[in-house]
Amino acid sequence: MFCPFCNTEDTKVIDSRLVANGAQVRRRRECLVCKERYTTFETAELLMPRVIKKDGKRSPFDEEKLRNGLSRALQKRPVSEEQFESLVARILHKLSSTGEREISSESIGGIVLSELSPIDEVAYIRFASVYRSFQDIQAFKEIVLGMETQEPTRGES
Repeated sequence: MFCPFCNTEDTKVIDSRLVANGAQVRRRRECLVCKERYTTFETAELLMPRVIKKDGKRSPFDEEKLRNGLSRALQKRPVSEEQFESLVARILHKLSSTGEREISSESIGGIVLSELSPIDEVAYIRFASVYRSFQDIQAFKEIVLGMETQEPTRGES
């Protein structure tokens, strides 16, 4: 690993720990030359299916797009960075474990909603409003009513 401060290759790992429910390794490193410390995150590279968009076009899966969508939905919500990373890791795992070479954007949205629902109801509604292209208040009412009927099965009190 190259030091980001002096660009030397002489670094050592000071501390390692699992984060995001074991999906990432966080390593604290120190440069042996300039003595600066920094943190790196290590994740497994997953083979992700191609995305089939609503218009039929196919494109590579874009993790950054997923992260941006989740960030917007979770903006100003009480969700920690570790919860966020764990959420992303679970979604990526579900997508990669489908075994499919291609997956529809609708299926991806469904997976995101199923993982987002137990974490934060407001974020769930925000994401659903974009994913399902709500056009009026009735669509919001329907999703809120649907959440109220599912609430006891979600394990919340």
